Amino acid sequence: MTFAFPALVADIGGTNARFSLKATPQAELSAPVHVRTGDYPGLAEAIESVLPKLSARPCSVIACGAGPLVAGKLKLSNADWHIDGREVAGKLGLSGGLLLNDFEAQALSLPVIPEQWTRPIGPRLPQAEGPRLILGPGTGLGVAALIEAAGRHTPVSSEFCHMGFGPASDEEWAIWPHLERAHGRITTESVVCGQGLARVYRARLLAKGVEPELDDPAAVTAAALADPASDAAEAVRLYWRIVGRLAGDAAIAFVARGGVTLAGGVLPRIVELLDEAAFRSAFEDKAPVEALARAIPTRLVTHADSVLVGMAAIAAAPESYAVDYVGRAWA
Repeated sequence: MTFAFPALVADIGGTNARFSLKATPQAELSAPVHVRTGDYPGLAEAIESVLPKLSARPCSVIACGAGPLVAGKLKLSNADWHIDGREVAGKLGLSGGLLLNDFEAQALSLPVIPEQWTRPIGPRLPQAEGPRLILGPGTGLGVAALIEAAGRHTPVSSEFCHMGFGPASDEEWAIWPHLERAHGRITTESVVCGQGLARVYRARLLAKGVEPELDDPAAVTAAALADPASDAAEAVRLYWRIVGRLAGDAAIAFVARGGVTLAGGVLPRIVELLDEAAFRSAFEDKAPVEALARAIPTRLVTHADSVLVGMAAIAAAPESYAVDYVGRAWA
């Protein structure tokens, strides 16, 4: 499999879509262009809108989207887009392309994320051989793994976000009856996605018998950063501990000895309120396999466009990635 250049890489989320151009296999990526997903009916129209901002018209596209991929088509989980790669290729006159689940693409980016785009959480533990895991709260929640065999990287996507989630501490037991449900359930995504931050804030106040004043994640974040002693800040700290617990659960589920990377749009905005010791305590509290959890390094990606670098690496060296190009590439 080869991709024609210039190649456009696209990261499509429920809220934002990001595009960057790789002119040749050796070229650096162009500066990303960001648009709002909801401003366009589909991927082809969004790409058309950014073409004037690119140095050349792309010949191929590698895109990832936040939703399950079925038979080469993808429905965004948190936006009304149905992406059909072949249809996009036809509308734009592309020679070919590839469609990936967003966290499948995030996993594929793990080997090439620049170290300066990351921040360790807790001790700088050595990275062992084994699966690597990436987890990221944004409009939704993505979780995927990456394994390596015979010099090729293989992504393992998941719908981990839809697993049921329950309380594990006295503080969590107190707020759980007050947590707003999504689709009638409390899931990992409903608690840990961006809106989950607001749910945790509201539930914590309701458990204290106080009527919440804020109902938007951005407002909770702003209030928390403005006053580290506020209820909003305490809710953000609790949210971080819940993220740590979930990340540890996912890490032992995948036996992710290669490390856990946190990404997404939410966590970098609230990193000022991260208590690394509390995060690692929640991450490692996994009896009887706490020794496994303690040996797994954790880090946070602080650069919003890191997944674009991963997709550009696929375009430049597709033979290094064990992707079903025959079944999934399109023209």
